[in-house]
Amino acid sequence: MRIYLYLLAGITSPLIGWNIAQFILTDAGFLTQFPELVLFPCVAISLAIGMVTNETFIGSPTKLKLGFRRLKIPILIAIGLGLILGLIAAGISQIFFLPQITLPTAITRSIGWLLIGIPVGLAEGLTWYWQSLEAGDPKRFRQRLLTSFLTAAIASLLAALIFEYLRNSFETIPIWFRQIEDILGFCLLGFLLGLGFSLTNSPSYMVALRAGSGFEYTNSLFDEELMDLQIDETDTEKTDIIPALNGKPRINTSRLKFVSDSELQDIEEGLSIQLPPRGKVIFGTQEDADIYIPNLPLFTAELELKPRETLLKVNPQYKKQIEINGERLGSKQTISLKHNDLITFYPKKQEDEDEEKMYRFVYYNRFLDPQA
Repeated sequence: MRIYLYLLAGITSPLIGWNIAQFILTDAGFLTQFPELVLFPCVAISLAIGMVTNETFIGSPTKLKLGFRRLKIPILIAIGLGLILGLIAAGISQIFFLPQITLPTAITRSIGWLLIGIPVGLAEGLTWYWQSLEAGDPKRFRQRLLTSFLTAAIASLLAALIFEYLRNSFETIPIWFRQIEDILGFCLLGFLLGLGFSLTNSPSYMVALRAGSGFEYTNSLFDEELMDLQIDETDTEKTDIIPALNGKPRINTSRLKFVSDSELQDIEEGLSIQLPPRGKVIFGTQEDADIYIPNLPLFTAELELKPRETLLKVNPQYKKQIEINGERLGSKQTISLKHNDLITFYPKKQEDEDEEKMYRFVYYNRFLDPQA
């Protein structure tokens, strides 16, 4: 379905842009002597808006209102890039069309279409910042931007070469082809752009745990003061409070990272922990725990991650401290997790706590809607 939506956006967007340009040129009679100055920006803007809009709703297929709210800035970026680079492409084309300059049509078309495709790629890459939590990682954002740029550039050049090949396949270009060659060429350009983006800018299918209830953000002055304490190892009374220094839930950053920020360590509500495609992830309070949750046993449970399956293996001594989808574990010690399963940990109740504490995760194996 994803590829069909991209192809549909790629074909319909230049049609819309071309019709708007024809209205400006024919009905309004504006810049009729330099049609490229109208046609190229209109097509570039329309293609950029089409691809950005398509990516927004594919990324959040169940959140239409959220998608419309998030579209404001991406559309402005698409319009700005399309207008600027579209005008540059039109200006260069006008220069190449001068009688004093004799360049093959293929080169002129390739440069013009390249400058139409580039703003589409830049808009698609830049606006991803507002569409995915992954964009919070600077390295991932740069990678996505470069991929979008290269995809657009290659698709534009390829479209120009294919179109010139088709055009030159006629011994004499027929009148009917001349009448539709502009719109046919731009549709080919949009088709290849859509095809390229559908293949290279795939959605995030990472396996993740999203922190829920129990991980609410707290800015405790007490915790900050404890972190500043200089503990004398010979003082047994002070040594007893060392566990309190590490009382915040956190991840082992040498093995795990958050989707939105690879530098964070403390777990907070709403953050998503990216899990490795293979291996084991340990929950507990032991020194090498991958996900540390205070007041849990040293080894409480572990996730065993496989390419198409994730198993939750529980320490049989502490089954009563874990729930799956609101139900305490019975005789099962190994549970095969499904998308959107709720995993709840109940640490040992402390004397100073009025009610039972809990920490809840949501398991994702199809991370398609990270902003939802």
